[in-house]
Amino acid sequence: MHYKTLCLLAVLGLATAPAQPQTSVLIGLITKTDTNPFFVKMKEGAKAEARKLDARLLVAAGTQDGDTASQIAAIQRMALAGVKTILIASNGDAVIPAIKKVQASGVQVIALDSPIDGADALFATDNYQAGVLIGQYAKVALGATPARIATLDLFPGHPVGAQRHNGFMRGFGLPAPDAVSLELGTDKAVVCQADSFGDAAKGQAAMENCLKKHPDINVVYTINEPAAAGAHTALVTAGKAQGVLVVSVDGGCSGVADVAQGHIAATSQQYPLRMAAKGVSAGVEYARTGRRTTGYVDTGVNLITRTAVAGIESKDVAAGTQLCWGKK
Repeated sequence: MHYKTLCLLAVLGLATAPAQPQTSVLIGLITKTDTNPFFVKMKEGAKAEARKLDARLLVAAGTQDGDTASQIAAIQRMALAGVKTILIASNGDAVIPAIKKVQASGVQVIALDSPIDGADALFATDNYQAGVLIGQYAKVALGATPARIATLDLFPGHPVGAQRHNGFMRGFGLPAPDAVSLELGTDKAVVCQADSFGDAAKGQAAMENCLKKHPDINVVYTINEPAAAGAHTALVTAGKAQGVLVVSVDGGCSGVADVAQGHIAATSQQYPLRMAAKGVSAGVEYARTGRRTTGYVDTGVNLITRTAVAGIESKDVAAGTQLCWGKK
C-alpha cells in the first residue's frame, strides 16, 4: 500500500491494526431434560433474555429426570468453556461436588425450579404452596365423599417431588411433613403411591397399576401435567374418567388445555420462562459488576381451574392460557 494512502487511513482511524472483537457474557443453562415442555419453555426464556442482554448461552440437559451424570459432565464442560454463571434445574444431590468445584473457580451457580445445596441463589416456584393450592381445591371439590387418593410422584429423594406431594397432603387436610423434608407424607386416605418420573407413559403405567389394586380411587394427585395426561389415558381406558378428580402442577399451555377439556380439574401454574429470564439477567449482572445474586426469589404460582370452588382463590382457563408458563 502506498505511503500516502497509509497516512490517510491512519488519520481517518482506518489503519490496518486488527479490530478488537467485543466479548459477550457467556452463561450456561442445564435443565433436567430437553423434552419436557416445562424445560423447553425455560430454555426459550433464557435464550430470549440472552439475546436481549447481548449474552451467549450454552445449553445442556439430562436424558431424563434423575440423570445427574449428564448434568455433572455439562457443568464441567461449561466451566472449561468460560461461563460466568451456570443456571441449573438439578436432577439430584450428586451434582453438588461439581457445583462447589466450579464456584471455587469464580463461577456463579443459580438453581432454577429445584433447590440444590450450595447454589448461590434459587429462582423457583414455592412448590410446597403449589401443592397446598391443589390439595385445598381437591378437598373442597370432593366434598363429603371419603377420599381414596392415588399420588403419582416424581422419584424418591427429590425436593420438588417431596414439596409438591407434601403440600398437596397439607392442603387436603392430611398430616404431612414440612417443606424441608424429603420424606413423602402418608395417610390411610392415600391408597396408592407410585413414581412417574414426570413422564406420561410412566404415569399411565402407574395409574393402571393403582386402578388394578384400588378401582375405587376418586382423587389423583400428579407431580406434573405429563404424568396427569398419562393418568387420564389410564382412567379413560378403565372407563373411570368421569368419576375421578385429577389435580396437578405446572400450568403449561398444554396442561391448561387439559384443564379446559376436563382432563385435569385444577393445576398450580408456575412460570419457568420468568425463572430463566431472571437467571440470565442475574448472570449478566455478575459478569459485568461482580455482584452475586443470593437467596430465594419466588417466581410466583396461581391456581388454574375449569370450575372455581367457594373459598379457594383461582384463575380461570382464559387467564391460565394468557399466562401459561410466563408468556406475556
